[in-house]
Amino acid sequence: MRILLVHRNFPGQFRHLAPALKRAGHHVAALTWEKNPNPQPFPHVKYAYDMGPTRDLGASYVEHARNGAAAARAAKALRDRTGEVPDVVFGIINWGETLFLREVWPEARHLGYAEFLYAARGLDTGFDPEFRREDFASRVRVTSRKAHLVQAALDADALMAPTEWQASTFPPEIRAKMRVIHDGVDTERLTPDPAATFQVPGGPLLRAGDEVITFVNRNLEPYRGFHTFMRALPRVLAARPEAQVVLVGGETGGYGPRPAEGSWKDVMLRELEGRLDLSRLHFTGRIPYPDLVGLLRVGRVHAYLSYPFVLSWSMLEAMSLGACVIGSATPPVQEVIEDGVNGRLVDFFDIDGWAEALIAALADPEGHAPLREAARAHIVERYDLRKVCLPRLIDFVETAGA
Repeated sequence: MRILLVHRNFPGQFRHLAPALKRAGHHVAALTWEKNPNPQPFPHVKYAYDMGPTRDLGASYVEHARNGAAAARAAKALRDRTGEVPDVVFGIINWGETLFLREVWPEARHLGYAEFLYAARGLDTGFDPEFRREDFASRVRVTSRKAHLVQAALDADALMAPTEWQASTFPPEIRAKMRVIHDGVDTERLTPDPAATFQVPGGPLLRAGDEVITFVNRNLEPYRGFHTFMRALPRVLAARPEAQVVLVGGETGGYGPRPAEGSWKDVMLRELEGRLDLSRLHFTGRIPYPDLVGLLRVGRVHAYLSYPFVLSWSMLEAMSLGACVIGSATPPVQEVIEDGVNGRLVDFFDIDGWAEALIAALADPEGHAPLREAARAHIVERYDLRKVCLPRLIDFVETAGA
């Protein structure tokens, strides 16, 4: 088949699926944003668009519809120039690129990757009382962000979501045509290594077995519990004088609002000034993926917190690497981690609980070893890339909505 994969930041969630489809004998191409910085190993077309002003309540739909129109114009130009007609168009629905592609290729099957549907109550919005906004205008703005997602989901012939909980954010009439298939974890590559090391940029060389806490996210922000984690550290560092903490993540952007000035890192360091041993606190920014794997292999305990929102790849990868993961007791995390079986769960806001759990994991690595082993076994059983997820993903592309 001729398969077009649509993703603003291709390959994104298609990083494993695209080469697997090619190996299966399909012709694979991509439609992506002109500012996408990622290398493009597949034939591709890029589109350009201008977001324009985004302040009014309809701004979210306007922005994503412009994005979709730009993608459709690029697709139409491709068809006019080459006559190219894919059998399958499979796109992430997050940014609107798929909204109008059926107008270009009505003959194709149109599939959507449905990651998350916003809601004014009950999910990420309003979850954190420290940043909660109860005004009517805020709720309307959040609700307006559903418009392009629902339109794209209803228009798709079939949908997939990476986790059961993320699928559950969509209404039943959409959920009915959705399969739950995770992107997959490369458990053959992501294995524990008792000889692993990680060189902290400008800091110490860390080895597996050292007292190392890891915290990894795309951005250091409240959506991923950065504020809770930081507030637990003074007690942890005081109790464990040999502990080193490595935090990976950017300081700009993110899923939630930015602070009034500076970054969330700046905000938390000001709040905790004089209470942290900064010589044992290492902010790396974003690091290359091989370095991230090395870091997670070194860590004695990995902290992962999240609002009720999209689950991060990094948590599953840490489990595959045999990490002792302490996660927030929030729905996306609870789908994967069972407290006391393959990790630990702590209330997202319980700062003392986080400190106690981190201290216990640092102090007793042998006692926590069964959690590490069970974590990896769970990922191998449920999320293995080659044996579990890729076969289901390829079947979805080849058959869903037919």
